[in-house]
Amino acid sequence: MDSWTSPDVPALPFTAEDPRVHDTARGAITPLAPPPGQEAGLYVCGITPYDATHLGHAATYLTFDLVNRALRAAGHPVRFVQNVTDVDEPLLERAERDGVHWEELASREIQLFRDDMVALRIIAPDAYVGAVEGIPSDVAAIQTMLESGRAYRVPAEDAAADAGESPADVYLDLAQVPTFGEVSHWTPAQMLEVYADRGGDPDRAGKRDRLDPLLWRAHREGEPHWEGGSLGAGRPGWHIECTTIARDHLGTPFLVQGGGDDLVFPHHEMSAAQTRALTDGAFAEHYVHQAMVGLDGEKMSKSKGNLVLVSRLRAAGEDPAAIRLALLSQHYRTAWEWTDAHLEAARQRLDRWRHAAQTATTSPSTADAGDGPAGDAVARQLAERLTDDLDTPGALAVVDRWADAVLGEQTGAAAAAERTEARSVRTAVDALLGIDLG
Repeated sequence: MDSWTSPDVPALPFTAEDPRVHDTARGAITPLAPPPGQEAGLYVCGITPYDATHLGHAATYLTFDLVNRALRAAGHPVRFVQNVTDVDEPLLERAERDGVHWEELASREIQLFRDDMVALRIIAPDAYVGAVEGIPSDVAAIQTMLESGRAYRVPAEDAAADAGESPADVYLDLAQVPTFGEVSHWTPAQMLEVYADRGGDPDRAGKRDRLDPLLWRAHREGEPHWEGGSLGAGRPGWHIECTTIARDHLGTPFLVQGGGDDLVFPHHEMSAAQTRALTDGAFAEHYVHQAMVGLDGEKMSKSKGNLVLVSRLRAAGEDPAAIRLALLSQHYRTAWEWTDAHLEAARQRLDRWRHAAQTATTSPSTADAGDGPAGDAVARQLAERLTDDLDTPGALAVVDRWADAVLGEQTGAAAAAERTEARSVRTAVDALLGIDLG
């Protein structure tokens, strides 16, 4: 599947420290430190393309764009992979509701997502992979787990005639995965409380454990299906796609698994469990999660319909840089509620930063500044904030102070020094925050 066009990311005149982020599995702030010379593998779970990109999505992809930028600033080559769940129940249900073919709906929404990512200046994945593309790898992995006894069949009496001689759904046997729970550290009771609402089928008759995840769904009439070899005709369950896409395009374990914190369980927990069952190894070294963005007292989500869409804001004439700044004003681990005031504050901040950049650049006393070792002090402060658990509010405050100094609202020697740093500040704001100051 085609990715989108990446923005140019300028090189910093210094090497930043390794970023430190909160690792969900460890429950602590942890440095992201790949071995020298090795690629930092970054896998971020992508959309199920049945509706347009909302600000909750945008916040998540922006957070991991910052992780990508921080790793690059620390001198690490990054390989970034993202999936697209281009066949799953929500997509099929929405297509049926709207009277369109599910592939047409998916194609339309994937392109809209690409357009939003370009507008928001999100670095593009090196591999952008649809779930459908990964089905051959899913089939091979599921067959391996069946052969090892770590997966099992449950008869599918309602399967279509072409599903096989003895059609069956296939499930992972979590009893064979003693590390299950290593990502979320939730109790089984906590897991069951949300499992059905998050795509699980705890009440499926014939399962060995209510939490066992679906690996392969035998073909039912009216559902899309693919040839599954010894599995029979059908399609993969939700979680297996990320297990195999990550393994194929990054190798496991890779450095960072990322997504919204609603994916901690079941999706990331099951991806890890499936990898243990398949390879006896870890899926990822670190798990990092973005908190939810709310609207009107509830999590912003497609299922609730309480969405602020990036595409609609863009169509209304909003500068994507202002949308990005509004999201950057909130720390990634803190849940928050979107209001129009966030966007208005971001507009004013963007105007002020660009005015400061223009003023500093055209001032006779500063036009040639920013080339020497002393010229990157503000840029280094900005990098320090980003590497400290993606402290974006602190990073914005650094640039705010610089803009105040340039525009004459601070006095003294410190302000005079900050006014000389236009070039390095513009480079750092672009490289680290993804904001083009013009």
